[in-house]
Amino acid sequence: MTRRNALWRLLALLCALSFIAAACGGDDDDSSKASGGTSTTAKAAKGGELEGMKGTTPLVELSDTFKTNLKAVDPKLKDFNYAAESYDAVVIIALATDAAKSDGIEMAAKINGVTRGGTKCKTYAECKALLDKDAATDIDYDGQSGPLEFSGNGEPTVASYGILQFGADNHIDDAKTEYRSAQAPASADVPQQDPQGTRKGDGTLKIGTILPETGSLAFLGPPEFAGVDLAVKDINAAGGALGKPIELSKGDSGDTSTDIANQTVDRLLTENVDAIIGAASSGVSKTVVDKITAAGVVEFSPANTAKDFSTYPDKGLYFRDAPSDILQGAVLGEVIAEDGRQSVGILALDDPYGTGLADDLSAALKDAGVDVVEKIIYDPQAQTFDAEVGKIKAKDPDGIVIIGFDESSRILATMVEQGIGPKDKAVYGVDGNMGNALGDNFDAGK
Repeated sequence: MTRRNALWRLLALLCALSFIAAACGGDDDDSSKASGGTSTTAKAAKGGELEGMKGTTPLVELSDTFKTNLKAVDPKLKDFNYAAESYDAVVIIALATDAAKSDGIEMAAKINGVTRGGTKCKTYAECKALLDKDAATDIDYDGQSGPLEFSGNGEPTVASYGILQFGADNHIDDAKTEYRSAQAPASADVPQQDPQGTRKGDGTLKIGTILPETGSLAFLGPPEFAGVDLAVKDINAAGGALGKPIELSKGDSGDTSTDIANQTVDRLLTENVDAIIGAASSGVSKTVVDKITAAGVVEFSPANTAKDFSTYPDKGLYFRDAPSDILQGAVLGEVIAEDGRQSVGILALDDPYGTGLADDLSAALKDAGVDVVEKIIYDPQAQTFDAEVGKIKAKDPDGIVIIGFDESSRILATMVEQGIGPKDKAVYGVDGNMGNALGDNFDAGK
């Protein structure tokens, strides 16, 4: 073999090796550069770790029209969690204002009544037409979030839950979503609680929001804000409350690790709002509810589910159209039992929502004959969850429930590392974490 031939063969071999490396996603592969150095093959191998994870959230089967209208308000909308409840909260307040002919304290006394026991109507315009015809008409608003049917303590007695499931792309597989109705026990339907206070209205309904732009529930912010914005748009298009456009002032709630909610509430009260929509977090609402109700202002949450709000001394001024976790605990317990689980471990964040739902779920599981082998209450601000996950793993339950917020993605990453992720165990979530944002955070390592 001549030296020239040897060189040609060496060059051919190097070219062949370079071609193979490129085809396999080597450094010269365009897809690797576009993804920041991660090859297409590697990306395909990664992902799907959340597939099969199942959970519950208050949700009805939303109409395509409603979802289209929400996306017209916010084209970037990914999830619809609590969008309908936020929409209905504004509509109910506006209808109560029209029924009372006042945006003052009298409006609060009408809120429960416009959701039950009268002539059925399904939109603000339809309900308003009934009131305009005869102000004494008793209306029964059935909204985007369901029939509502408020008890005298300002919360729904009937609810619908979506049973969601993650698909192979680590996002909710809408085709697998199921819906289940729930009814509060008869004891939950208590007499009307009249509002306490003397606050006067000025003839213009002003609504403020304390919803999560930041913090551990920030993923719920976009659908909630979209619901509020759409409701204001629809109400004003129908002539507005008391014949005038609703005024809206938005604000962030942050989470319980900050004082943002109190700062927002102080600003809104200075602006003389008549009602405040929010907070999303039960823990955050606990920090501001006394201040809001002491001012004679309505607080109306679209997402608070902690059961102790059912009996909270709120001067008859706190309302919510998200159902109590007594109902969610029962529904999730049914789902877990129907899946054939015999033992369950629970990881719940340390706040009124987490501990309350953990207790309600535990009771439901016990009634269904499912053994709760471990219940761990964790600090959501913890740097790692290795110890907590390790304790659950040691008990080797059939299923694991995570009751948390955005920290749930880090808990799931730790579970995957320890071999008890959704591909290895039946894993369940709740309204605080079941959404596409969980998959986004998980994939991003957040």
